[in-house]
Amino acid sequence: MTFGRDTLRIADARDFAAGYLAASWKGRGHALSEDTVGAVLLVVSELMTNAVKYGSGPIELTLARTDGMVTVTVRDGDTTLPVPRPADPCRVGQHGLEIVAALSQDVDIRREPSGKRVTARIA
Repeated sequence: MTFGRDTLRIADARDFAAGYLAASWKGRGHALSEDTVGAVLLVVSELMTNAVKYGSGPIELTLARTDGMVTVTVRDGDTTLPVPRPADPCRVGQHGLEIVAALSQDVDIRREPSGKRVTARIA
């Protein structure tokens, strides 16, 4: 799903992700746990918020579910890569990537010809 930067509400991205997750269990025999769904929705919120704050151009959100893993990918048009910061309980704000890393199996940040891509994989 591609979102326009000027019209994007983070809640719309979460709703898209929730709809995808609800539909993704059909044919698999089991739905995701509430904890997993909550983690995915929080990761979507954090990555989309970062793309709005620090990115440029349209924002693309892609979700994929394989056995045992949900992959969340966010792309935007800015080539500046985010830099994860060490944990600091005294810092106000800028904990987004820290939260994403804590909820994810791994996080991959890459520059692409048209911007950047941040991918988080949640078990």
